[in-house]
Amino acid sequence: MPVTEYTALKSEVHPTKLFSVIYLNWNIIWPILMVILANTFYNVCMKSMPSDVNPFGALMVTYLAAAIISAAIFVFAVGPSNIGVEISKVNWTSIILALAIVGLEVGYVFVYRAGWQVSNASVVANIGLACVLLIVGYLLYKENISIRQIVGILACMFGLILINI
Repeated sequence: MPVTEYTALKSEVHPTKLFSVIYLNWNIIWPILMVILANTFYNVCMKSMPSDVNPFGALMVTYLAAAIISAAIFVFAVGPSNIGVEISKVNWTSIILALAIVGLEVGYVFVYRAGWQVSNASVVANIGLACVLLIVGYLLYKENISIRQIVGILACMFGLILINI
């Protein structure tokens, strides 16, 4: 819900119902805050990785730790008796996601080793990603592209020029 809609809604909502509006917004907000926080640690760790470490060895340790953490959370969330049922729901997307994650991780290792600043690399990558996903959304998922989004892409491209001058 955009801020303008929230502000208008806030003035119309009885104080006892305001909590439910805030709660609804929190369910939308907390996941993006988690992404921002995790991405911050991700980029700091990638930038701080020793230059003499083999990136695939470092990623292997990272993935082993992530697998153990994910397995523990998974078993806790579904219960030991439901593990087989839940695993049977996994499809080809998990394998492709694994390839994408390895590409992402190795890409960032080499981006930072090439000398990119932590303040610029993620911005450039995410702007490029946003532009590509707009097109992917249109082609694969039949999402609409608005004039505002096209203007946004142009503004992003102008921002990329400004960042790299």
